[in-house]
Amino acid sequence: MKRKIIEKITAKRFDEKFDNNENIDDFLDFSTAIRLKRLKTETKKVNVDFPEWIINSLDEEAKKIGVVNL
Repeated sequence: MKRKIIEKITAKRFDEKFDNNENIDDFLDFSTAIRLKRLKTETKKVNVDFPEWIINSLDEEAKKIGVVNL
């Protein structure tokens, strides 16, 4: 089976295309892709202490991308 030559672009350009809902199939190699079965998503609650400046930075980034603080 002949392998398709995949066009190369930068990660930044790839992200821009993805974010703009452009087709990115030409930049992916599906010949080695596998389909995962439904994964169990068990959750576990943990507490983590971060310095206040990290929390503030995360909040600012969340605002920039429109993540709602619940």
